[in-house]
Amino acid sequence: MSGFIDILNEYEAPLEEEQHLIEKVLQYAAKHLRLERDFECSVTLVDNERIQELNRTYRDKDQATDCLSFPIEDEDEEWVFDEETDAPPLMLGDLIISIPKAKEQAESYGHSFQRELAFLTIHGFLHLLGFDHETEQGEKEMFAKQEEILTAYGLPRT
Repeated sequence: MSGFIDILNEYEAPLEEEQHLIEKVLQYAAKHLRLERDFECSVTLVDNERIQELNRTYRDKDQATDCLSFPIEDEDEEWVFDEETDAPPLMLGDLIISIPKAKEQAESYGHSFQRELAFLTIHGFLHLLGFDHETEQGEKEMFAKQEEILTAYGLPRT
């Protein structure tokens, strides 16, 4: 099981190491979650102005945010874990991550930029898989899963 991850850098600076981290953490998360099939998704790295524009357009919130997830909605699709199959890859959707927001939050939370970028990547990936934090129970489950993955990967909360 593996994923095809298309990473687009629309930010003003080169981000080769960050793109490599995103690729590795997504592949790790898919294995950790025991996705049954290969998957495809895209990740776009942007500035605050671009993510604010997308947040305003798609969520009617005129402010910059850290991460947006746009899952491919398919009501007939069931997310199945722990089974092997020859089915085509899961088409998950798109993640948009604000690099300046990730840097701001890393400083604010007192941990590394790499940890924050990995956190936002996993957070968005879980949204693409159908996790949400709209309810207290959903938030508890999603945030526990994020920390479980990041800790197992080697980027625990400090």
